[in-house]
Amino acid sequence: MSTSNLERAAVGVAAAGASAAENNTAVDELIAKIRDESDQVRADAWTNAGDVGAPAVKPLAAVMTDDALEVARAAKRAVWKIVRHSGRPGADAERTAVVDELIALLADAQPGSVRREVLWMLSEIGGDEAVDPIVPLLSNEELRENARMALERIPVQKSIEALKAGIDAAPKDFKLNIAQSLRKRGIKVPGLPCAKLTPAKQTHVKPYTPPEAKDEKE
Repeated sequence: MSTSNLERAAVGVAAAGASAAENNTAVDELIAKIRDESDQVRADAWTNAGDVGAPAVKPLAAVMTDDALEVARAAKRAVWKIVRHSGRPGADAERTAVVDELIALLADAQPGSVRREVLWMLSEIGGDEAVDPIVPLLSNEELRENARMALERIPVQKSIEALKAGIDAAPKDFKLNIAQSLRKRGIKVPGLPCAKLTPAKQTHVKPYTPPEAKDEKE
């Protein structure tokens, strides 16, 4: 490698290191504000969290289960802000980075409340890359409804195929739910009744008869 190439490489490494340090500082400052006792400081923090981006997702997720309810709520709002900010048009690289961080939060080690929220976040900005990590949660009794809805909302063909495969493996009490998601995506599901057309409870209410119809009978 020539001297000039070595110099350019050194400059690149230095720039990357400086960028990482800036990211760490921004994340630390955000977390500190999210934990602040002041309602206004917390509100300002989560409102402006979008610019901090993907590096803040995991640290914020760790605060989403904080014992202080308002702190936990502020952390959740901050992650949502990052998710929606990264989903804006023309921000594909940011979206991909945030999706990668969210997918990592689907791991079994994470609290159910965090994983549930992450599924809904992925339903807004996830694509093909989010489908395979979500599929195993269709068999998780605690999270399967959220996983189903996430796959229903992710607008890619791969999520439809995942739901089709999921309906075959699903227990009887969950097949109708997946069938409903497939119908929402325009897929016909023969052999399984539509849950929306099944009465929830017995009723004895008679059909409405307009007054004029009664007069005609009389």
